[in-house]
Amino acid sequence: MKDLFGGAAPYYAKYRSGHGDPAIEHLAMTFGRDSTVLDLGCGPGTIAIPLARSVREVLAVDPDEEMLAEGRRLAADVPNVRWIRGDSTRLRELPAFDHIVMGRSFHWMDRRTVLAELDELLPPGGVVAIVGPTRDPQEEPWEPAMRRVRDEFDVNTFTASNSYQATGEHPHDVLAVSPFSDMDSTMYEDRLVYDLNAVIGLQLSYSYTAPARLGTRVESFKEAARKALAGLNRTGRWEHVAVTEVLIARRPQK
Repeated sequence: MKDLFGGAAPYYAKYRSGHGDPAIEHLAMTFGRDSTVLDLGCGPGTIAIPLARSVREVLAVDPDEEMLAEGRRLAADVPNVRWIRGDSTRLRELPAFDHIVMGRSFHWMDRRTVLAELDELLPPGGVVAIVGPTRDPQEEPWEPAMRRVRDEFDVNTFTASNSYQATGEHPHDVLAVSPFSDMDSTMYEDRLVYDLNAVIGLQLSYSYTAPARLGTRVESFKEAARKALAGLNRTGRWEHVAVTEVLIARRPQK
């Protein structure tokens, strides 16, 4: 899908929340300091940059050059991140890696095919880590208003054909029938505060309301969002408790 996140990279980097220090520390402890970790679908480095402090090297791979450029800018003083343009269909072209982590990217992939290929590429003891929302995430408090605005602009949410939303198969379900069926799940909570500009910026970080999809309607979309959000909450301030799951999957011991 060309321009899936076209124009979204700066908004993604600024307004998408990170996964929190405890989640990153969990990953670092799992992978080990002397490891090379592939962050597949890295975006602007949401995981890659903080993780790089605790491992030997991170291979930050993404198909979107805008995302990679934003990541390079943010990680100008982080030497052990290699930014590589690529995707889940070109895993064999990448340098060797010990473990892999995927954040908000796994649902865009042909998940079964990727996991089967990883079984061939990962060394013994190699870990597949999935970081993201839980099976039933709490809806953000501004979502009812933003859903109406998306309807108005005819940019309803679309999903990847292999995603949980499309198939009903959560990552747990896919991993359970994969070579990496030995799973351990940990949840982390983070209380986040957003102002009006942050909520609007967040919308422009999503695939379905990325600037490339809105085209010439970006400013009118922002104005419509501003009016809808002001009608929803006059304080212009929202709190949301985000729950992040760190899912560690290994090959079962024989």
